[in-house]
Amino acid sequence: MRLLLLGCTGFVGKELVPALLKEGHELCIISRKNINKLKINIPLNKFKFLKVDLSKKQNWKNENLLSNLRNSDGIINLIGEPIADKKWTNKQKDEIEKSRINSTQFLMETLKESNINPKVIINGSAIGFYGTSLTKEFNEKSKAGKDFLANLCKKWEEVANSKPFFSRLVIFRIGIVLEAEGGALGKMLPVFKVGLGGPIGDGKQWMSWIHRSDLCGLIIKALVDKQFTGVFNAVAPDPVLMKDFSKTLGRCLNRPDLLPVPGTILKLLLGDGAKLVLEGQKVISIKLKEKIYKFKYPLLEKAIFASTKN
Repeated sequence: MRLLLLGCTGFVGKELVPALLKEGHELCIISRKNINKLKINIPLNKFKFLKVDLSKKQNWKNENLLSNLRNSDGIINLIGEPIADKKWTNKQKDEIEKSRINSTQFLMETLKESNINPKVIINGSAIGFYGTSLTKEFNEKSKAGKDFLANLCKKWEEVANSKPFFSRLVIFRIGIVLEAEGGALGKMLPVFKVGLGGPIGDGKQWMSWIHRSDLCGLIIKALVDKQFTGVFNAVAPDPVLMKDFSKTLGRCLNRPDLLPVPGTILKLLLGDGAKLVLEGQKVISIKLKEKIYKFKYPLLEKAIFASTKN
């Protein structure tokens, strides 16, 4: 397939792009970054690249962009400012929202205005859609929460659903993505390796996770498998409590699990965003049955060991 990739130049894209190329797909990657700043470590002659800031409506009139849109069989849209990298000031919340909502809205408007109907559109979202809870279990039928991230995900999905009529839309509500070189695990590993690791907060909050390889596998399968339509929770079938995640990580590294990170410190670092980590949510998928997708890493210990063995 000829694919247009938006927001696929960072932590997830580092594995997704090579995996897509291995499957024989032709790629055009769109980014506002210079090509030499991409985290994708593959030869530049293996894919097309366009530097375009998609947050500005006028840039969607770029002829190279429109030409590649017309020639694409599918679109993968994971665009958006990282959620947990900075403190949630009002300015940062605005950037987190606009980077997802505006760019996705401009994408759908451009497709319809130009009468472009890709076969499939894969759009990101997050399990933050459900809000946080220490006790509830959520699946694809559960209602949206009411906090900032829940409202953001709800808006993002509503905009994605304005896609062209004939395009198949798949929305992945993505859990905590695990791999050693980034995301939550990447931030925790250095602390654990020097023997100072421990659970965040009281450890009683749920972590609904997915290994990066399985997230990429889901995306690749959804491109061609028409069983994938609508919303799917991109989470492994084994959510765990934070205290158990911490113990498993310590065991895999042969390091103690002794020093919990106080919630007050996290609140100083992340502001309102700390709530997402300190309360968490238990999310499962009732749609990702084994016949649709067989997880490479269904269990946490295997996923962490695979991520840390190097």
